Amino acid sequence: MTGSTTTHRVPYYSQWESADLVPEFITGARSAADDPLWQKSGADSREEYAFWAPRMCGMACLRMALDHWGHPVPPSLPLLHEALEAGAYVRTGETTVKGLIYAPFADWATRRWGLHAEVRPELVAADIDTEIARGHLVLLSVHKTIRTLAPSPPQRGGHLVLAVGAGPAGLTLHNPSGLPGRSQQFHHVPWSDLHRFFAGRGVVLGSHAQGVQ
Repeated sequence: MTGSTTTHRVPYYSQWESADLVPEFITGARSAADDPLWQKSGADSREEYAFWAPRMCGMACLRMALDHWGHPVPPSLPLLHEALEAGAYVRTGETTVKGLIYAPFADWATRRWGLHAEVRPELVAADIDTEIARGHLVLLSVHKTIRTLAPSPPQRGGHLVLAVGAGPAGLTLHNPSGLPGRSQQFHHVPWSDLHRFFAGRGVVLGSHAQGVQ
């Protein structure tokens, strides 16, 4: 670890338009189709929004990074359609989607916005700390129960969060499906807890000026 703490002031975006209603969406108490702000997503219908919102964690993280580095931030669904065309997601049936697929995502982010995006299939805690200290952001594959630091998640990976800070005590996450007032923005996760959720892979993002060392 670098020995110092770095936290980037990155704007937060939820994968649902109504971030305050996330607890209802993730428990099923409310359908995403009943999100009162669904039209802000740019979806053509409630049904389209309801299908994609639970799968939009990667696009929410990308929107955060774009905002942080001063790029215009597209609405969620138009951005998702671009990602589909780029091969970052693949619709494999009426109800199934493969993605986020890192390599085409990284290529797209570089071509589209001039970002530097480096796929890291093997990523450890010290790497995350180093990249954050360099001014980068890191997209991490974690299990969704990181939102509550669950003691026994059923697996690692499957959900994407954005590491925006790191230091000797742990890392700081923006979680697109985090809980309001608890684990959405600047959620501190001790290094000793990360291993339960983290799949050991991700994508390092840097602005064009910084590049990725």
